[in-house]
Amino acid sequence: MSPPKTIGFEVKSLVNLIKRSIYESANEIGLAGLTGVQGWIIGYLYKHMDDPDRQGIFQRDIEGEFKIRRSTATGILQLMEKNGLITREPVEFDARLKRLILTPKAMALHAQIMEKLMEVESKLRRGLSAEEVDSFFMLIEKIKGNLEAVDK
Repeated sequence: MSPPKTIGFEVKSLVNLIKRSIYESANEIGLAGLTGVQGWIIGYLYKHMDDPDRQGIFQRDIEGEFKIRRSTATGILQLMEKNGLITREPVEFDARLKRLILTPKAMALHAQIMEKLMEVESKLRRGLSAEEVDSFFMLIEKIKGNLEAVDK
């Protein structure tokens, strides 16, 4: 008799498969050193870089958006800075904060990254109806809400 399926294990397995697919796609266009989360962060910074309602994107924004701890975000952003993908720029209104800025190198990679991410997304959605995709997102939001409620 096999053990019952668990959501946590199935999600972890799915994440591993998604990461592998993203890495393989990145390798195809010569982005072997770029991790999946770095690609997502580049996309997030690109999307919000000209937002007139914000005074910039900061590390805390990355932590909240990607649901990662400060230490994890620090490591990722330091590596991105070392690899010439972002710079940190001080802001006048708070000496403790550093605005995250995409470098020209990262901006040039953005279109390639988005194309590859959309290919992976197409693979993920293959064979699923719009209703199934909507149901998946609804269930994921409920599960995330369960975890966030427990953590508070």
